[in-house]
Amino acid sequence: MSQPPRLHALVTGASRGIGRAIAEELAARGCRVAVHFQQNRAAAESTLAALHGDGHALFAADMADPTAVAQLWHDATAAFGRIDIVVNNAATYGDHAPLATSYADWQREWQRTLATNLLGPAHLCHLAANAMAAAGAGRIVNISSRGAFRGEPHAPAYGASKAGLNSLSQSLALALAPRGVYVFCLAPGWVDTDMAHDYLTGPRAAEIRAQHPLGRVATAAEIARTAAFCALDAPAPMTGSIIDINGASYQRT
Repeated sequence: MSQPPRLHALVTGASRGIGRAIAEELAARGCRVAVHFQQNRAAAESTLAALHGDGHALFAADMADPTAVAQLWHDATAAFGRIDIVVNNAATYGDHAPLATSYADWQREWQRTLATNLLGPAHLCHLAANAMAAAGAGRIVNISSRGAFRGEPHAPAYGASKAGLNSLSQSLALALAPRGVYVFCLAPGWVDTDMAHDYLTGPRAAEIRAQHPLGRVATAAEIARTAAFCALDAPAPMTGSIIDINGASYQRT
């Protein structure tokens, strides 16, 4: 019996944290993975070395630069032949509480955050959507945040960018479903990663833990398994879903 063709996945922000865990999970499930990173090549090479199987590759790009995003897509598709799965995970987070931030810093943080967290994924989604629609199949998984619903008083640009990503995902799901391309969005709460370490061990640690009835935050592996389900297993009628994975730390109807 012939084996099904190997699927090719592009995971942004895959050098560490959630992105690395997703890359590892997809590779373990048999995918060939394009590991995107921005600057930390050493961390990306560590991710690459940890992936099961062969044929994986590294690609550097600044997701805030539309030209770099287009080059990333070109390079990944040239290397792999096609991309069947895109996971938009790369993101930035920075504190800029409205009453404790200068106007200049406020502008800078909004521009940086929206460019990286919303416009970059939107541009990559456009490239992926057109290629996948032409092929008649494909899946896009966007990593959002409970902050899109709960609000982010210390980082309002982050919350707004993730709310935009939710809406983008649902718009794409509507547009692409007739072409066999399915779009999913995950909305985690706090996740135990190196990026969150300072928050989870710092002055706000008790406050953050108190938000979680599980008594702990999610692990990167738990997010990764959910992302892989969406990328590989979720039935077509789930397209357009925004999946809360925050340990009941924020519930919505």
